[in-house]
Amino acid sequence: MGRAFEYRKERKMKRWANMARVFTRMGREIAIAVKEGGPDPHYNPRLRLAIQNAKAANMPKANIESAIKRASEKDAANYEEIVYEGYAPHGIAVIVETATDNPTRTVANVRHIFSKYGGSLGVSGSVDYMFSRKGVFTVSKANIPDLESFELEMIDHGLEDIKEDEENLLLYCDFQDYGNLSKALEEQGIEVAEAKLDRIPSHYKQLSEEEVEEVIKLIEKMEDDEDVQQVFHNMDMSE
Repeated sequence: MGRAFEYRKERKMKRWANMARVFTRMGREIAIAVKEGGPDPHYNPRLRLAIQNAKAANMPKANIESAIKRASEKDAANYEEIVYEGYAPHGIAVIVETATDNPTRTVANVRHIFSKYGGSLGVSGSVDYMFSRKGVFTVSKANIPDLESFELEMIDHGLEDIKEDEENLLLYCDFQDYGNLSKALEEQGIEVAEAKLDRIPSHYKQLSEEEVEEVIKLIEKMEDDEDVQQVFHNMDMSE
């Protein structure tokens, strides 16, 4: 009974900790969007998408409104978006996207995590060439009655590829067309469940089970850092 209780308690604490990290990242994305285009989502496409993503992550409305208000204040934290590149163990390429109000702290933390878990921090451009930056929009299939016509229409606005699961369509475009496709979906009245910028590897590297565990440990530690927004890698995770 005691061990079962402790196990449930530990799992609950982990869920809360993960939720807190997600909300922190969403809050920083909102703050950057407000700084870039103002606090009114009607006139700020990036803020609209940030709010949509926050809602998709179950961030409460009060938290979203509070994040916008804080970002609008004169003494609001000034977050800078910085990308770091490096290698995890076994030659796995890693890109770390951060949003920070203290770049000195962030680079020290990122370097420490790479070093401690068997990787190395590289210079700008050291692994970026291995990844293509893509916009990815998730929309419900129920909102697209005629997929063929929709696809033809969206190709004119930068759509490159469509992938499907049971309920949703994943729409891919080049990074440069992210704004164009976002605007086209909005003008069509199509609700976007999630919008993000992804980094897709040109090739994936297969590792043994033990090697995969080593890389995952580094990635998880990197994702735990409060300044880290996203981590991308080229390890094959298909199995």
